[in-house]
Amino acid sequence: MPAQQDFTVTPYTVEGDVDYDRLLETFGADELSSEQIARFPDPVHPLVKRRVFYAHRDVDRFLDAANAGRPHSIVTGRGPSGPMHIGHIFPFYFAKYLQERTGTVVHIPVSDDEKYLLKDQSPAEIHSHTRENLRDLLAVGFDPDRTRIVVDTADADVVYPVANVLSREITQSTVDATYGDPENVGLSHYPAVQATHLLLPQLVEGRHPTLIPIAVDQDPHVRICRDVAGKNRYDVEKPGALLSKFLPNLSGPGKMSTSDDAPTILLSDDRETVREKILTHAYSGGQTSVEQHRREGGNPDVDVPYQFLYYFFEKRDEEVERLAREYRDGTLLSGELKELAAEKIADFLDAHQTRRENLGSLEAELEPYRLTDEERRTALSRIGYPSDSLCVQEAGPGPD
Repeated sequence: MPAQQDFTVTPYTVEGDVDYDRLLETFGADELSSEQIARFPDPVHPLVKRRVFYAHRDVDRFLDAANAGRPHSIVTGRGPSGPMHIGHIFPFYFAKYLQERTGTVVHIPVSDDEKYLLKDQSPAEIHSHTRENLRDLLAVGFDPDRTRIVVDTADADVVYPVANVLSREITQSTVDATYGDPENVGLSHYPAVQATHLLLPQLVEGRHPTLIPIAVDQDPHVRICRDVAGKNRYDVEKPGALLSKFLPNLSGPGKMSTSDDAPTILLSDDRETVREKILTHAYSGGQTSVEQHRREGGNPDVDVPYQFLYYFFEKRDEEVERLAREYRDGTLLSGELKELAAEKIADFLDAHQTRRENLGSLEAELEPYRLTDEERRTALSRIGYPSDSLCVQEAGPGPD
């Protein structure tokens, strides 16, 4: 839905210079408070401390459970329509951080079916992207005992029956009001599949707080799921949400995307490619000449290399503060800031790519992360399928 005339934010489109405060009014979410930030595991992750995750729905229930050692989970997913870039990956590293510190159960839905409905790509193309994206997700290094990766088409034996049941709770008028007129009947049904993703940890593990760390444009999915959960028919809690700002496009304001003409930094980019993209394309908040920059200083608030460091790639608070201060007073030049950002991003990608290259076959690596037969039976039984249902069967093979 349009948030106001000069920008648009929907699950499928982000355009213009987003006013995040105005978006909260439109979506009805709450700003993350300083007290809530302080309750995250120590050390508080930079994405939270620096308010990249800036808003929430019911985050306190999740934090209560996490801090008390009670069951809790996170759901953060991937739509495989192309190669992954740095904007895609940071929610997964955030989920890993929580898992390492509080034992969070992490569910990762991979919505290959939705991307086929949205994109002008063949099933074979989507399948290829799915396999490559899965390798990037596995390279993050989640604990397989506390992580489940669910691919919609490969795990249709559990995803479809649950979505079929939940679809009775969602009217077409709700879908139309939330998303506009869907392009096809598949997208009309997809909110039920999305609700399945978000409720599956509770259907598998039992009722507990679930948090969805998600870019703010995806919040409509959470709102519909909360409506479904609020009908109290499946013994689940409404999932909470942690809403993030967008990692900026290299060329300036807007969501980073591989689906338009703006340059992106892919997880597969080598060090020289990263440097070339940053030096050539990254929007600068500096002045047009060195002399003017030394005299007037730059603006880190609009400088894309600085924003990359601030969002994710520089963990030390004192360092990002120093960089901002020196950029503003003209001590730090735009070219120097670009070189530093390129180096930090390339270091991160080197480590990620090394872990990815060290993976074995996708099928063998994915197997420990798949829902077990017992977990599938439990999820289906919680929505009313009897144990001898034809839906309750052993898991099939993963993506081949």
